[in-house]
Amino acid sequence: MKKTGVLHAQLSRIIAAMAHGDMLVIGDAGLPVPPGVEFVDLALKEGVPGFLETVETVLTELHVEEAIIDTEQAEVSPQMYKDFTAMWPHEIPLRTVPHSEFQELCKGAKAVVRTGEFTPYSNIILVAGVLF
Repeated sequence: MKKTGVLHAQLSRIIAAMAHGDMLVIGDAGLPVPPGVEFVDLALKEGVPGFLETVETVLTELHVEEAIIDTEQAEVSPQMYKDFTAMWPHEIPLRTVPHSEFQELCKGAKAVVRTGEFTPYSNIILVAGVLF
């Protein structure tokens, strides 16, 4: 079998099971995981894997209808915000919410993916869409 995209078995399984409206959170190393939400720990060491490369890889396999990021990212981590918005597909709507609201939304996620990212507020909620 030749596998491209997401090689991590647990994450690949979660993506394959995502239905319309399901939320997948990709977060920095410090994002708390709400009780009862599945946790995928990708963090190996500081910066590995990074937030941006993790988001890019997941986008190769998950059809996303919208995404949500922390409002604080633009002010607290302006370089990350600049790099993120430069790579973000323009056809996918992106909205921002305060971090407290972001954490509340995480409680309804199918899973939270922890990266090795140490840049504050490097978090995103990907809302699954449908292909038809």
